[in-house]
Amino acid sequence: MNPDSLRASREFAAVDRALLAQRLRRALPADAVLVDDESVRPYECDGLATYRRMPLAVVLPQDEAQVQAVLRICAELGVPVVARGAGTGLSGGAMPHAQGVLMSLARLNRIVSLDPLARLAVVQPGVRNLSISEAAKPHGLYYAPDPSSQIACTIGGNVAENAGGVHCLKYGLTLHNVMRVRALSIDGEVLEFGSHALDSPGLDLLALVIGSEGMLAVVTEVTVRLLPLPQTARCVLASFGSVVRAGEAVAGVISAGIIPAGMEMMDKAATAAVEEFVHAGYPLDAEAILLVESDGTPEAVEDEIAQIRQVLQAHGAHDIRVSRDEAERLRFWAGRKAAFPAAGRLAADYYCMDGTIPRKRLGEMLESIALMAQRYGLRCLNVFHAGDGNLHPLILFDASQPGEQGRAEEFGEAILRHSVELGGTVSGEHGVGVEKLGAMCAQFNEAELESFFRVKLAFDGQGLLNPGKAIPTLNRCAEYGMQHVRGDAVTHPGLPRF
Repeated sequence: MNPDSLRASREFAAVDRALLAQRLRRALPADAVLVDDESVRPYECDGLATYRRMPLAVVLPQDEAQVQAVLRICAELGVPVVARGAGTGLSGGAMPHAQGVLMSLARLNRIVSLDPLARLAVVQPGVRNLSISEAAKPHGLYYAPDPSSQIACTIGGNVAENAGGVHCLKYGLTLHNVMRVRALSIDGEVLEFGSHALDSPGLDLLALVIGSEGMLAVVTEVTVRLLPLPQTARCVLASFGSVVRAGEAVAGVISAGIIPAGMEMMDKAATAAVEEFVHAGYPLDAEAILLVESDGTPEAVEDEIAQIRQVLQAHGAHDIRVSRDEAERLRFWAGRKAAFPAAGRLAADYYCMDGTIPRKRLGEMLESIALMAQRYGLRCLNVFHAGDGNLHPLILFDASQPGEQGRAEEFGEAILRHSVELGGTVSGEHGVGVEKLGAMCAQFNEAELESFFRVKLAFDGQGLLNPGKAIPTLNRCAEYGMQHVRGDAVTHPGLPRF
């Protein structure tokens, strides 16, 4: 395999399903190999249900040895493998390959060990995010990254997408909370990245694997860092008369040297949808609201809350409330975390985007999205991890109405392109998958894409792990229309344009 063949739109030789199933059943229990359409159908997509595909087979290994056996069989037969966690991903990263095997790691769901003194937990990839904190709570510890889907999403998927959450502003993404990853190559070779120590020998490839979307190796074990539960936490709810002022307040908090535990923003449409769904006590007359949380010792929280109040007032907040007890704090956050299901009550379908922009340009971005909504004739709710500029516009549409899904996808692409224009990126935490392949062409040039392919080649010479995801081919970028035209010249004129 060479880089040119990886860069092309890869085609895989057809494999007889019966033969593949026979080989897999020699290595796994009979109930761990699914091939009939009815059994395979639940795995045809992840949380981005717009994109669906049926695999040749689904396997459910129970331990690392079975994962290893499946990978070796697929490597020998030249069969693509897509690893899957809980299927809560929103970029199509776990969509199956039509000529491949979908490997669900849901049965690798044990917490192997939990060391409260070292503040580490060793877990299998199928362990739910929230389960780690539940197991650590009796020791006064917890696992900090908290995606909105934490009650269902698994740590293996979190590693694949470098997941974040509302508290990642202060405590970091998955990358900052994982010490070690044990994984298998497509050939079944055991690979270890990072260590339980503060440093590890050899090249530091941990950050490369976290967020690689299952394209480099299949994760079988993860060591996560645990943090002490804060003594107290309080949440500030602030209302603003304009989204621009709210965006300026976000930048103002950070520039004042305050790093809150979390800082989230919702526009008026999102607030109304959530309030009807959760009854969190949000003000419905505000054009935008901010949720800003402080945690730590009672004295430190009291002091930080006073500073946050001062900054928010200076930027035009007209109503500021501070949670009076833990129940009210959780209610404030329950509203924010229910934004996605609340959107599902307003329309038959919704499309959740995931871009990142500089904090100081949040207000500008919201105004641009409002204009785009008019242009495409679709409603949009805006929720943000405002502290780190990660935006999640929720585009409402009805796929049964002719043209609406296409307009929703065009709207989403326009948001991502504008994110790049404002100095941001096409993804903050949801990953690229198949959803953002086109938008990647707006952010990265040919030389950068070439380097991505070379990394892929170094780990997966056959190109069998999650093929066709995350890295766009040069042909795709040409189709996307992002090649620069100078006069009558077009970059790579030999490539077909569609």
